[in-house]
Amino acid sequence: MKKADLHVPVLIVGGGGAGLTSSILLSRLGIDSLLISRYAETSQMPKAHILNQRTMEIFSDAGVAPRILARSAPPENMRGVGWYIGATSSDPAQQDGCGRRLAFAEGWGGGYTDPDYIAASPCAAANLPLIRLEPILKEYAAESPNATVRFHHELVGMEQDADGVTASVLNRDTGDVYVVRSAYLLGADGGRTVGELAGIGMNGMTNLRHVVNVHLSADLSAYFDDPEVFIRWIFNPDYPEYLDYGCVLISAGPDGWGTKSDEWVAVLPYAFDDPDANDRGKVLARVEGATGLPGLAPTVHKISKWVMEHQLADTFRAGRVFLLGDAAHRHPPTGGLGLNCAVHDAHNLCWKIAAVLDGRAGDGLLDTYDEERRAVAAATIDAAVSAAMNMGSVVTALGLSPQRTPAENWASLRPLWTDQPDSGERRHRLTQAVATHSAEFRQLGIDYGYSYRSASIIEDGTPEPVRIDPVRVYQPGTRPGQPLPHAWVEHAGQRVAIGSLADDGHFVLIAGEDGSQWVDAARQLAAERNLPLRAVRVGFGNVEYIDSRCAWLKNRAITSTGAVLVRPDRFVAWRALAATADPKAALADALDQILNSPDATSGSR
Repeated sequence: MKKADLHVPVLIVGGGGAGLTSSILLSRLGIDSLLISRYAETSQMPKAHILNQRTMEIFSDAGVAPRILARSAPPENMRGVGWYIGATSSDPAQQDGCGRRLAFAEGWGGGYTDPDYIAASPCAAANLPLIRLEPILKEYAAESPNATVRFHHELVGMEQDADGVTASVLNRDTGDVYVVRSAYLLGADGGRTVGELAGIGMNGMTNLRHVVNVHLSADLSAYFDDPEVFIRWIFNPDYPEYLDYGCVLISAGPDGWGTKSDEWVAVLPYAFDDPDANDRGKVLARVEGATGLPGLAPTVHKISKWVMEHQLADTFRAGRVFLLGDAAHRHPPTGGLGLNCAVHDAHNLCWKIAAVLDGRAGDGLLDTYDEERRAVAAATIDAAVSAAMNMGSVVTALGLSPQRTPAENWASLRPLWTDQPDSGERRHRLTQAVATHSAEFRQLGIDYGYSYRSASIIEDGTPEPVRIDPVRVYQPGTRPGQPLPHAWVEHAGQRVAIGSLADDGHFVLIAGEDGSQWVDAARQLAAERNLPLRAVRVGFGNVEYIDSRCAWLKNRAITSTGAVLVRPDRFVAWRALAATADPKAALADALDQILNSPDATSGSR
């Protein structure tokens, strides 16, 4: 084995969303880490712009949310998605239809106006492209004394044994290679190196299609008058060859948003073997034709091409190596699920690594990362690919076809804004097609509705709830494996989100009004085991937190003498529906199983 030049508890390979989030979370937990990225800079494309509510909760706990929100689109500029006719036409007879918005759908909570989204989380979704987000995360990560962040440093070799991982790292600025010894290695490199070196395969479909993104600057304020829309699907009947998908325009800020966005991303799909995807001139001509903006002459910052995939790693753990983000799962960006899933991977894993390194948990706890996240990632991939495959539903409802002439396509659209015999039927058909896209734009069931199943979750014998809709609908509850439901509660005149009690690696036991025995037991165990565990009663009367809106009461599912134990990642690990004869023994047994520590003792790093 090579002699190490540097020792660190955790080596993170990859400087994107998963890697940087891991660095930040480990620092918050007091764990030293080294992050390396083979690239000299963070992402240069404004992709992966949706940050869902759960992601924003994680960033809020980590302390970086204020910096993100300062750059994000205002809520009034991210209320939904619109479908449009091209802005201009070469046929003067069609001018009354040019630029017309044909349909609208709320997206990601409608700028935090949807009651279900408000009830689900204290945080609204945010909209900040990766090109702006990653520098914020990188800067914030590097500010911690627990973190070292090195870009332009590449993993070129890796060996692991029972005690740790030995990695060879190339400094691409100097050409020098140095050796890093770590207890654990996190592969967040998009699947470029770590998975192969660890012997982890990927399964699923690839090369589904090529998609080209064009990052451009242009003043489009004269063509749109609805600043609440932040994703625009545009179809131009003048160019039938582009009507199979049209062109998607996404506002990208950075200073103006909505109709006054300074920058945009144009998204264009191509068949996997279409040579036009590699022709810059043809790509730009397609942007102009599909949007109905001939002579647009934008400032083009970058054109990139990516492959749509449906792939899942065979395992998320191989010994002391773990895969996160695109290294573990790859799918289309529909729904904005990729970056969010990566952040949630990091949130699930980092507290477990910290607990093991601190001596509070056994190695078996780390196996639950694969048990829990791989199943969720598989469902996420299916949802993203299903939404991507549904893109043609609106085109069909509009009656558009590449096989028709421009005049025929214009005639097919006209009943949507003029009164004709079939106008009612056509409008409703469009409404039906747009509604199917709620599986992409309204995904509370994907964000919150799933349940973890693993050795770190203790079943309580209650039946699993029947899900109304696994994608669109979130049914909050406290059955073990579910995320802790959101509720505003009050203490000493201050209103706090109940989930904030489980921050910075803390477990939290939430008991009913008459559950003081659970609270006493939890506090004793926390002291005896040196365990970060808070214990409170929530409800009415002589309790620590007042449930003034009854939001907790509606979802807690325990009696006034029961208790719920929540993990540091805000998932319910165990619950007692009512009092028991020996609450300390019951809680101790639960913690032993959750942490894989049957002989639990206090530990120190």
